[in-house]
Amino acid sequence: MINGISINNKTLVSATFVRFVLVGIVNMVFGYGVYMLLIFLGCHFTIAAMTSTVLGVLFNFKTIGALVFKNSKNSLLFPFIAVYVVGYIINILGIKLFKSYGLNDYYAGAAMLLPLALFSYVLNKKFVFKTSKVK
Repeated sequence: MINGISINNKTLVSATFVRFVLVGIVNMVFGYGVYMLLIFLGCHFTIAAMTSTVLGVLFNFKTIGALVFKNSKNSLLFPFIAVYVVGYIINILGIKLFKSYGLNDYYAGAAMLLPLALFSYVLNKKFVFKTSKVK
């Protein structure tokens, strides 16, 4: 079991966050893989981002809920989706901003991965899975 990262009995990073990062790597590979595939196939970046987000939400809901926050209640799907809707808007705005500085669709999408991951963790912990008692 993952217990977080501690030094001198002081927890620097919670176990929940460590699990979120590990599960997030799998989720990121899935979501960004769908995005890259659709860009490669000629889709506009907004369609690629939307499709990867929609497919990712269903996969991520189960992995994040069960493995990170130890909560697999299906009733939390709608708040989880709300986090992703806001995330999608931020993602599109961020990609558009990075493209305005000359990045292509691949690099602009990649540049948004870390900010979106942090955004997702905070909102899921505070608003979606807030009743979960995990360490």
